[in-house]
Amino acid sequence: MNIKEMQKLAYDNKVKKGFNIDNIEMEFCYLYGEIAEAYEAYLRKKEDLGEELADVTIYLMGLSEILGIDLQKEIELKIEKNKNRVYKVENKVATRISEK
Repeated sequence: MNIKEMQKLAYDNKVKKGFNIDNIEMEFCYLYGEIAEAYEAYLRKKEDLGEELADVTIYLMGLSEILGIDLQKEIELKIEKNKNRVYKVENKVATRISEK
């Protein structure tokens, strides 16, 4: 299954369960909450970190479907774009200095 198919499944599940598909601002808040849960799982070294990261991804896929964004295509384009960027790293902080 590719990302585009998973994105559609995430959206279909939201519709089937009666979850929000109209309030975009609320969806961003839910996504933020899922990221916070994943971070907490990481900090506390909880065994469900992978599940929390999956929740983040599922919320992102659902939001992408609501907005009509082909997330798979966007990820592929962004990975290609990032390949051509040049960064300077100081103290583990990367700063983009140019694009090829």
